[in-house]
Amino acid sequence: MPATIGRAFLHNFLGQAPAWYKYTIIAFLAINPLVALTLGPVTAGWLLLAEFIFTLAMALKCYPLQPGGLLAIEAVMIGLTSADTVLHKVESNLEVMLLLIFMVAGIFFLKDLLLFMFTRILLGVKSKVRLSLLFCMAAAVLSAFLDALTVTAVVIAVCTGFYGIYHKVASGKTFQQKHDHGDDTSVEELHREDLRRFRSFLRSLLMHAAVGTALGGVCTLVGEPQNLLIANKAGWEFGEFFLRMAPITLPVLLVGLMTCVFLEISGSFGYGEDIPEKVRGIMRQYALEQDRKRTPQNRAALVVQAITAVWLVVGLATHAASVGLVGLTVIILATSFTGIIEEHRLGAAFEEALPFTALLTVFFAVVAVIADQQLFAPVIEYVLTLEKHVQGPAFYIANGVLSAVSDNVFVATVYVDEVGQALLKQEIDRDTFDLLAVAINTGTNIPSVATPNGQAAFLFLLTSALAPLVRLSYGRMVIMALPYTIVMSITGLVMTAMALEPATTYMYENGWIEHHDASEYSESPEEHH
Repeated sequence: MPATIGRAFLHNFLGQAPAWYKYTIIAFLAINPLVALTLGPVTAGWLLLAEFIFTLAMALKCYPLQPGGLLAIEAVMIGLTSADTVLHKVESNLEVMLLLIFMVAGIFFLKDLLLFMFTRILLGVKSKVRLSLLFCMAAAVLSAFLDALTVTAVVIAVCTGFYGIYHKVASGKTFQQKHDHGDDTSVEELHREDLRRFRSFLRSLLMHAAVGTALGGVCTLVGEPQNLLIANKAGWEFGEFFLRMAPITLPVLLVGLMTCVFLEISGSFGYGEDIPEKVRGIMRQYALEQDRKRTPQNRAALVVQAITAVWLVVGLATHAASVGLVGLTVIILATSFTGIIEEHRLGAAFEEALPFTALLTVFFAVVAVIADQQLFAPVIEYVLTLEKHVQGPAFYIANGVLSAVSDNVFVATVYVDEVGQALLKQEIDRDTFDLLAVAINTGTNIPSVATPNGQAAFLFLLTSALAPLVRLSYGRMVIMALPYTIVMSITGLVMTAMALEPATTYMYENGWIEHHDASEYSESPEEHH
């Protein structure tokens, strides 16, 4: 009997995850307290970081919230950090949390409009190269004004819509019938090859768009969470942030778009698959049927969604309110004027965002361990001993490597804090701090496309319901991102080494940007506000 109960506990633990994965997590949990007692908290901290990255890498075996959460709870229990430090990390990143909760949910209520627009683009643009470039550019432009996660949510919603429409027809059903598009058993034989090609087509569009969010997201103050965080500390406004980043971000944007074109023309790294003609025909048929069925209420709803989308861009560009609060206004406006007033219909919008918000909170616990055990401090101290002209590229590389395996928001948070401390101790001057802040921001944003661990938008895509449908695994994502990673990272490094300092000096001399004083540095986001 006890053996049966023991087996039942093991069966329930982490559910459908493979047995080897369950045993690995149990081993992690058993070994951490022993390492903390015998080898000290710093070694235990590094071990915990490696274990957490493992749970992110295995996201398709088991959603990282549970195993990562167990590691985070244990970290607090064995004294690697405290619950107060974790709460402080959550509080100082409240804008990021609100962004995830409300903005991603807000986009849910604009999906009809987005599906309408993107279906027109898909049907209107025949060339796969032009279509890919359009997706990449659209994602880049949108990410410069919205957050990359918001744009990724849009692309996921659109591609899920496309996939669901075709899968339903391939399974022998009409557009109106209910259907589970995760089940391939009912797909008719003559549609199987087209379905395989369509998955490949959607995978390439998703990856171009995800990289596009990184290309645009690094350019402006609202593009990525760490941009906002670094700008707050440095006291940079929207225009100044764009100009300071431009010597690195604009060349990277250009080579990123050129890489997109090259990948589609060459058909390498899993790109180049065109939409099967049969699928395009079904999409066209669906679009015509939707147009025919559209009632005056549906048209009115599309108009409301379009006006709400305009408000979204204006609200974010003018910083009318915190990004998350703008997202909440989108939910209120889009639902009030389209008749969505029942609680259960509102609840569906939060299903995509909340698991990821919970996962992000768990990551703050790991960041709290990094901060309390000062895991990255030796790297900072070493870089500050280098020659001044080498410090920027050195920070770019150090941030890039860590962001590729960890998460870029947190790497940026830790590094900009450390460089800020060096400024307060007068180890560096304010102009050097500003140059290093640019190197940190671009270093965390650009090379982090290497893996889903680095970019929140990539991890969001990997852990979405769409990833398994289009067979987008962790390994496949890394391979598809590889050419982008190499080209963008090298361009960013060369620009940091050769163009950043002279371009910044030129902007100072011509009055485009102004010198800041060390006293303007804000030690915490709260102070700046």
